[in-house]
Amino acid sequence: MSQPIVECVPNFSEGRDEAVIRAIAASVESADGVRLLDVDPGKATNRTVYTFVGSPEAVVEAAVRAAKVGSELIDMRRHTGEHPRFGALDVCPLVPIAGITMEETVGWAKTLAKRLGEEVGLSVFLYEQAATQDYRRNLADIRAGEYEGLEDKLKNPEWKPDFGPAKFNPKSGATACGARDILVAYNVNLNTTSTRRANAVAFDVRERGRVKRIGDPLTGEVERDASGEPIYEPGALKNVKAIGWFIEEYGLAQVSMNLTNIRETPVHVAFDETCEKAQARGIRVTGSELVGLIPLSCLLDAGRYFLHKQQRSTGVSDTELIKIAVKSMGLDELAPFDPEKKIIEYAMRDKATKRLVDMSVREFVEETASESPAPGGGSIAATMGAMGAALATMVANLSSHKRGWDERWEEFSDWADKGKAYHDKLLRLIDEDTEAFNHLMDAFGLPKGSEEEKAARSKAIQAATKRAIEVPLDVMQTSLEAMAVVKAMAEIGNPNSVSDAGVGALACRSAVLGAWLNVKINCGSLKDEAFVSSTLARAAGIAEAAQLQETEILGIVDSKL
Repeated sequence: MSQPIVECVPNFSEGRDEAVIRAIAASVESADGVRLLDVDPGKATNRTVYTFVGSPEAVVEAAVRAAKVGSELIDMRRHTGEHPRFGALDVCPLVPIAGITMEETVGWAKTLAKRLGEEVGLSVFLYEQAATQDYRRNLADIRAGEYEGLEDKLKNPEWKPDFGPAKFNPKSGATACGARDILVAYNVNLNTTSTRRANAVAFDVRERGRVKRIGDPLTGEVERDASGEPIYEPGALKNVKAIGWFIEEYGLAQVSMNLTNIRETPVHVAFDETCEKAQARGIRVTGSELVGLIPLSCLLDAGRYFLHKQQRSTGVSDTELIKIAVKSMGLDELAPFDPEKKIIEYAMRDKATKRLVDMSVREFVEETASESPAPGGGSIAATMGAMGAALATMVANLSSHKRGWDERWEEFSDWADKGKAYHDKLLRLIDEDTEAFNHLMDAFGLPKGSEEEKAARSKAIQAATKRAIEVPLDVMQTSLEAMAVVKAMAEIGNPNSVSDAGVGALACRSAVLGAWLNVKINCGSLKDEAFVSSTLARAAGIAEAAQLQETEILGIVDSKL
């Protein structure tokens, strides 16, 4: 299992005083093992959303440090803003990212809440997955009445905080702390300044919907159930919370949404539904904005969605998919959209270490030619395979857009998607092969002064050797599978690009045979005879299949030249 990584997304009730915003950010960065990914202040909301990641222990420590600074510098008695709030540190959720379960994350959220109560003196309510009672699960229910109603709320025994004092602190208010899945905070811009009209659209789309009324939908008597509770007419989107507000700094109203289950309601679905509901009320959507960060998959799915609506191939690069998503949803209307800062996976990348796949062609070739033993033949084999799969993808994309073949765009788009999946995987394997080699060299460099050290070193070498076999074997298998796309494009693709399919076949076959050499040389150093025997047999079979495929594909190509 990978090292556990959690994300923390605290929302502080200060979005205007840059000195306070910077001080809180500095307190986060002062904790070892934490990476601050994003600081997103809003003047109209008077609220700043921070996003940082790290090990659970490090993230909890950073959150406590930030809470201490925030509680010292923020005075809720003077706070005003558009966003609902009830405390200086208004909400502080933990989100499992990698190598950790939700149950484990809940445990860390409770640890954090306890420290916030005991060390910072905050009144803390547990919410979402960490909630101790069902009626406290929903953040909106906990924050109902906001800061202005908090003093009376704390007098009610049912609203005794889970941690910290039950007495009202007028300076800091209260805090909601919990564990949740990834939430996307997303605002859709409208060509109106009316908060009431923005709220009407928000009620149309949010899951809770609006209160049902008898007669006039605005002034009629509220319908109630047998227990006297208001009856709601559900909105269009599941797992979506939304309100309307006016943002003075932008001079427009927005529908502000929290998407709490992006699998159920993706960002692009929320955008299109808001467009439809706004248009029905005579309002036009002009763009949108993300608050904080978003998973890469959300934008890739959005890019594919909008390309599919245009009947264009979706088997294009991630960069192109992101560009289409940004332009389609107007994510750059209010400010430039920088994928390196707004996409979680990109923001988490170690910028200090330059990956081989991020080098220019010249840099990659010159690095290969240097006296360093890596990258070597394994990474070059993966590169050849990626180029072969990319050529097949290119033919599929060209075929999808070929004049007169409009009715076949989706057929070729599907082939392009398959080709892209192969070349994306092979691109990852370029660096994985070099990393496997480096791990093997590190194992050889371990101390061997005692019998215990010798045993540990030998075990590490064997494990690293096995990995150095598995990576090129994966290159072989993936390159062979990519040849199915190459063959299809040679047979049915744009005839003007049949030579490109031929080059793709040569590249994929060379990738298979090149990686095979790496498998064989590393198998010679492995003591696990059963593994070596089965691996060599499998590799030989892949190599034979690749050469047969190459012969078939080149035969098709030659017949069309």
